Amino acid sequence: MTDIHKRQQLREEYTARINCVIDHIQNHLADDLSLETLSHIAHFSRFHFHRIFSAMVGETLNQYIKTLGVYHDDPKVTEQAKLRSSACVTVPEDTPVEGEIGEMTVPGGQFAVAHFEITDAQFQEAWDMVMGGWFPESGYQPDDRPCYELCHNNHEEHPEKKHIVDICVPVRPM
Repeated sequence: MTDIHKRQQLREEYTARINCVIDHIQNHLADDLSLETLSHIAHFSRFHFHRIFSAMVGETLNQYIKTLGVYHDDPKVTEQAKLRSSACVTVPEDTPVEGEIGEMTVPGGQFAVAHFEITDAQFQEAWDMVMGGWFPESGYQPDDRPCYELCHNNHEEHPEKKHIVDICVPVRPM
């Protein structure tokens, strides 16, 4: 194994550990997100984890949690460079993952699902319809699980170049 290959493997291990923490934070915003808990998940010393996280993510652990907890990556209020997203595909349970590719399980439960056929420019309008149109009259509120978009097509193959997408937001009663 070459020195370059070894360094790349080590970097991928660090990235995978940080990604595990990011996934945990996104899925447990209402739970204990102490330095002790998160450093344990990353398998890094609690004395050094916050520095590693900050160097790799580009913001402190507390900034990351606060930003995610308050803004949930709303492009209206979050700088584009700090927007976070995950792309997921369904794979067999024994599929190996490493480096920047991590394993994520979408938590089950009750979701509001809104179906749209939209252009690239209409995604924000669709989200606004769900969050500001449907929710206020629904008797529900978003809960702390992550929301997601379920894409049903390749928009490049659609005759009008539209995305066929479901916006899925976890809910709980008011």
